[in-house]
Amino acid sequence: MTATSIDDLKIKIFADGADLDGMKAMAAKPWIKGLTTNPTLMRKAGVTDYPAFARKVLDTITDKPISFEVFADDADAMTAQGRVIGSWAPNVNVKIPVTNTTGTFMGAPISALSKAGVVVNVTAIMTPGQVKAVADALDPATPAIVSVFAGRVADTGRDPIPLMTECREILKSRPKAELLWASPRELLNIIQADSMGCHIITVTNDLLAKLSGLGKDLDQFSLETVKMFEGDAKAAGYTIAT
Repeated sequence: MTATSIDDLKIKIFADGADLDGMKAMAAKPWIKGLTTNPTLMRKAGVTDYPAFARKVLDTITDKPISFEVFADDADAMTAQGRVIGSWAPNVNVKIPVTNTTGTFMGAPISALSKAGVVVNVTAIMTPGQVKAVADALDPATPAIVSVFAGRVADTGRDPIPLMTECREILKSRPKAELLWASPRELLNIIQADSMGCHIITVTNDLLAKLSGLGKDLDQFSLETVKMFEGDAKAAGYTIAT
């Protein structure tokens, strides 16, 4: 874990969000290599017309990949939605959940779209077994993204690094498929993902804002923290009689 600046990182950083202005700002940064969004983020951002929002984004951001997700729960409907989404622009990646809401593996839409040349981003993955099933469903000739939610794995008290390392090994059978570390919780996760050989990590804007602290001198950081406490106490007008 030796990276002390963005330039030291080998991993590709994808900005994760659904605010149009925020997406445009992130896309303008040369070290942002792609973007992702999902229906949950879009709903929180107040998006009411999915295709209209997507087309606004794609009219503005034309030179970096952007993942848009299907929201059907049936395999055939997912495939149909995926074909439509994939037709919106050459830089679209189509997000497909690894299962539907009944827990049924969505190998059919993954396979159909991949064989049709659509770059799928298979999402909500949390186990190496799921990665193996996805790898088997992918067309070896078509690029793909395999998104493992390492942050959510960590939320269960498990160390995600051994799991992610196993997933990386599984994907060696599909050289055109890239492993993505999803849902990072802290800046350290970017360093961890980079060190263990992940290809991509998705990062929200609030976490991206912390990148300026990469490799920061800890003595300086300590002093800044002390000054913050002292300044906040003064601003609050706190006193103690002595």
